[in-house]
Amino acid sequence: MMMVDDESDLTEDGEEDDALAAEWAAMADEDSEPAMGAAAARVLNQDEIDSLLGFQEGADDGSQSGIEAIIDSGMVSYERLPMLEVVYDRLVRMMSTSMRNFTSDNVEVSLDNITSIRFGDYLNSIPLPAMLAVFKAEEWDNYGLITVDSSLIYSIVDVLLGGRRGTAAMRIEGRPYTTIERNLVERMIAVVLADLSAAFDPLSSVSMRFDRLETNPRFATIARPANAAILARFRIDMEDRGGRLELLLPYATLEPVRELLLQMFMGEKFGRDSIWENHLATELWFTEVPIEVVLDEVSSTLGDVLDWEPGTFLPLQVNADSPVELRCGNVPMFKGAMGRRGGNIAVRIDSKMEGE
Repeated sequence: MMMVDDESDLTEDGEEDDALAAEWAAMADEDSEPAMGAAAARVLNQDEIDSLLGFQEGADDGSQSGIEAIIDSGMVSYERLPMLEVVYDRLVRMMSTSMRNFTSDNVEVSLDNITSIRFGDYLNSIPLPAMLAVFKAEEWDNYGLITVDSSLIYSIVDVLLGGRRGTAAMRIEGRPYTTIERNLVERMIAVVLADLSAAFDPLSSVSMRFDRLETNPRFATIARPANAAILARFRIDMEDRGGRLELLLPYATLEPVRELLLQMFMGEKFGRDSIWENHLATELWFTEVPIEVVLDEVSSTLGDVLDWEPGTFLPLQVNADSPVELRCGNVPMFKGAMGRRGGNIAVRIDSKMEGE
């Protein structure tokens, strides 16, 4: 009888569990149907997708949003290098004078903006046709890039070859640049590089050397596509003609002078305390250093040294009047004579020795 009662109790418990599970499943289905229906009814449109990804049409002010802003948030901003803007201001003033001398025309050079960009994104955004000049910063052992757009190319050719003022430069699409056009642009690039070297002179002496001229951006690769770079856009106006010139410097190129570019003003000293430096220099004069007096040196072979025994005499080629040598470590300092003063052995310094 006890076994029958136990089996009936287990059967009733199992039926209650099954009923409770079925009730919970029904409640879950009722809650999920409206949610799934609302999710199915709510679909993002194209504008919301573009905003989420950070691709917005007409956003030419350099502002970023969405995933693109998150990706580029790790990029160092040029505003963290305040002295670089001073260098570019010097470059604008120097280019205004040198371009006037180069073209014998009224030239106005202006700096449009300075932005941080990834090298791969910049190559993909270059409007073709254009000329790309690769140059090397000799002292920094790295490269930079200058891009000259087609409007400036035809304007320079027109001005240098005596084109009539008041007429826009003729632009012929669909043909490669001629040798004359390339040579004239190279001459202009040489003027710009000379000014760029002079603009960096107050910070660090550097020589910008022209390397090659390319028309295909793929052949002007000087850094990895993901590497960050600083892009400066210049506008060159020659009355009714002109165009854009873009200067791109990867952060790896500027790394040797990064501490100088971090200065807020020219000649600023970082982490230096003149009071502490003077105190350290004063204390160095009271530093104790050991001085050794060498009576004589004897050269011997290793075999003779191994044959030495207690009582072996080493003849020294010195006497009481022979000069001795004073050394600090391995550096010979002075020569003098041995003597005695106040019951102590002393050396009188006679001359100073010039160490290697």
